[in-house]
Formats: sequence, structure tokens, C-alpha cells
Amino acid sequence: MEGRGVRADGSEGAMADGGITHDTIVHGGDLDAARRLFPGAPEPWIDLSTGINPVPYPLPPLIASALHRLPSPSDLARLKAAAAAAYGAPGPDHVAAAPGTQILIETLPRLLPRSRVAVVGPTYAEHAAAWTRSGHAVRMVADPAEAEGAEVLVAVSPNNPDGRVFSPAALARAAGGGLVVLDQAFADLEPVEAATPGPAFVILRSFGKTYGLAGLRLGFALAEPALVRLLESALGPWAVSGPAIAAGCAALPDAEWRREAAAARGQDAARLDRMIARAGGRVVGGTALFRTADFPDAPGLYRALGEAGIYVRRFAEAPERLRFGLPPDKAAWCRLSRVLR
Repeated sequence: MEGRGVRADGSEGAMADGGITHDTIVHGGDLDAARRLFPGAPEPWIDLSTGINPVPYPLPPLIASALHRLPSPSDLARLKAAAAAAYGAPGPDHVAAAPGTQILIETLPRLLPRSRVAVVGPTYAEHAAAWTRSGHAVRMVADPAEAEGAEVLVAVSPNNPDGRVFSPAALARAAGGGLVVLDQAFADLEPVEAATPGPAFVILRSFGKTYGLAGLRLGFALAEPALVRLLESALGPWAVSGPAIAAGCAALPDAEWRREAAAARGQDAARLDRMIARAGGRVVGGTALFRTADFPDAPGLYRALGEAGIYVRRFAEAPERLRFGLPPDKAAWCRLSRVLR
């Protein structure tokens, strides 16, 4: 039966899946769509369709004034200073704060002259879609070395969904003097080289994934001050909420928590790998926050998981492939283990 599903590049496409009729599912985390697909599944659902840290940062009690008043310029300045220190930017003038990285992915192409853009894929589909919507000439390449002739090179590192890592130096060489847009949304808990913003480098960083606080909607672009000012002007005043600013100022300086989270999530990822292997799967990549694996009967496993109230990601152009986020607690691990056995 034909339906809609997520291609290997993250985009939508028709999928035959052995009897499941798909709703349109653009991104992970849409439990309403999961409930429509599997109306008889037990509640509560276990959402493993995203790469969000299942163990969130322990925020201090929210200061009421963060809700009662508009954020002040000094509040935003503190957030940008904390982000610059956490991400290795030269200073707060190299940081644009936004309500999530998605809006930065959408806004950046609108601010730049129409260009020839190469996107290293398969990857998060919104990058290619955003540049295309803004009138740029976009092509997908399997490797940065194939980007010859492009004026903008877009890469995700670690990549979603396969976890590939690209060094900033290699990307700069491949860009040949053009602009590199590097999405490091999954870099915080990984032993990867952080990139430094410069005239030819824009780096995107996600707060919500790392700190398990995706609902706050907070992300950053690290770039040259002139481009930062353009982004901030496009986003408008008070783009970041008071609660998000307060959360960022509390969490970003906490390097010890990030180190502990990286170790703990790495152990969780290794545990998930063992469970996948016992189920006959082969892990093909991932990060400390998600694992991607091929299975002999991925559509059948997807159905079994869904009927058990466990939501994972599938890929229309790679029907043998599923992506698993990390379970949040012992009960969820046990429920997943029962299905994978």
C-alpha cells in the first residue's frame, strides 16, 4: 500500500511498507501522526523518533520575571556571552541567538545573494529545502570533495542520520574560498573538532538537543559580526523568550554537566547498539543521541514497534533502515528490549 514517508535525506516520499498507510510525517516527534498510524498502541508512547537528549538539564526554578517582562538587551547579551564561551566563538558579537536552529536554517538563505549551493547528503532535508525556497541553485553531493563550483557548501557534522563527521579544515578546502555553512547540532556530546566562525564559516548550534529542552526553542548561529547583525535584524526584536534566555544562561556555562552527559549518553548508545545487534540489526552510524541501523525486515520491525507504542524513524529511500533515539528511563528500555527480542 502506498503512503508517505521520510526519504534517506529526511524528505518526504511515497513508501510501500507492507500494509501501513502513512500520514505525511515531515520530522520526528510527531506523536499525533504515530497515534494515527497505530491507533491501538498502548499509552504512553515512547518517542524514539528524535535525537533529543532524553535526560534534560536540571534547570533551577524559573524566575517569574522571565515570564512577566520582555527580555532586556542586557539579558540577551549575557546569553550571547555564555554561548560564545561554550562554543568557542571569539566573542558575543559573533553570536546570533534564535528560537531554535530551524529558523536560522530558513533565514540564512534569504539574506545571501542567490548562489550555487552544494549540500552534503543524505542529511537533514530542511537545509536543501530552505536554500531552494530562496531561489538558490541547489545540488546534493555525497562528499564535500564533490562540491567543486559551489559558492556555498552546507554540511551537517556529526551528520543526521549516519553520524558522519567532517573536519572544518576539510570543508574549507572543499569550499575553495566559498561560504561553509556547518550545522553542528549534534556536536556538543561528541569528540569532534569545533569550528570557529570566520568570513567563510557560519556554524549552527542547537541548545535543545544537547540539553533535552527542545520545547524552549533556542539555537545559535556563530558568524562574522556583520552577518550576525543581518540575522538579528531579520529575526526582529525579542526573538528569544525570557525563559529560553534564563535556561541558556544557566546551562551553557556548565561544562561539567556536558562532560557527564556525554559519558552517560555514550554508554546508553553502546547499550542500544547491543540491543540492535541481538535483534539482527547492523548499526550503520549515529551519535551519542541516536543510532541508525539496517534490519532484514525493517518494515516489519517498524510495525511491531509502533504497535507496542514505540515511535522510531524510517527512511523511504532506504527501507531497510531505522533510526532510534535513546529511551528515557528503565521502563522504556525494558519495553524496547521486549520488542527487539
